[in-house]
Amino acid sequence: MSNDRHIPVLVDDVVDVLAPRDGAVYVDATFGAGGYSRALLEAADCTVWGIDRDPDTVAASKEMSDHYGQRLTVLTGRFGDMRELLSEVGVEQVDGIALDLGVSSMQIDDPARGFSFRADGPLDMRMSRDGMSAADVVNDLAEKELADIIYKYGEERASRKIASAIVELRQISPIIRTSQLADIVRKVVRKSKDGIDPATRTFQALRIFVNEELAELDRGLAASLTLLGEGSRLAVVSFHSLEDRRVKTFFQERSGSAPKPSRHIPIVGEAADKYFDVIERRGRIADDAEIRRNVRSRSARLRWGVRTSAPMRTAA
Repeated sequence: MSNDRHIPVLVDDVVDVLAPRDGAVYVDATFGAGGYSRALLEAADCTVWGIDRDPDTVAASKEMSDHYGQRLTVLTGRFGDMRELLSEVGVEQVDGIALDLGVSSMQIDDPARGFSFRADGPLDMRMSRDGMSAADVVNDLAEKELADIIYKYGEERASRKIASAIVELRQISPIIRTSQLADIVRKVVRKSKDGIDPATRTFQALRIFVNEELAELDRGLAASLTLLGEGSRLAVVSFHSLEDRRVKTFFQERSGSAPKPSRHIPIVGEAADKYFDVIERRGRIADDAEIRRNVRSRSARLRWGVRTSAPMRTAA
């Protein structure tokens, strides 16, 4: 949708919770179109390090980097590797980290990247443009494995029927276009009452699997602990329940608010350490005005925490 292209989700809230200040150093660990970076740089005379695994995104960031000069540098890589990426450029500690999970607006809006069924394109979905594509997954994996992926990462109840239909049709002709896959799913899954396209959950599942998004999220959250100093902040925007549950659990376990098996059993070791103060337990969601301005914000949730002085017991 042209009216919400490249508008960063919950950007005002992310800036609010990160509280940028002059001289501080921030990481926009999922740079994308640079919306969070721009907002932080305009809010204070700070420095921002952007990270993105998509080489096209990094190449497109040059104009923005030139505009802000030494205050903005964009690195190529996965945010799960942010500790190593920043260490290579001499940065060992930062004052805030922003994570905007999932696929970027630029990737979704480009049919050639194959992330969306809104327009026909090659069934690709690779953020880094390397490794196994979505077409490889649907054409090469066994039916059970394919069904498991669609169920686990898409929370799709009809995963077995979808996988069966894919396997049947790929024997006739390879499934290499987004429109092909979407049509297959639509013939198997009924349209829901909320109007969401039946292919949505299957496309989500393939994208998450191809890009190892949940494992990457776990690594990125762990890396943040070692980069954030006392009083520094971590802000994470998620878009679906699989991501949000992980983020919620991460903050619960590292803020001392995770459910305990028994009040009679003492919590010892690293589990007893409080690494974050979490001020808003339920996080923040977009208000009606933002949803009207940017439809992609309708499913977003921001969770954030402030790093305490607790030292790491072990390497993250």
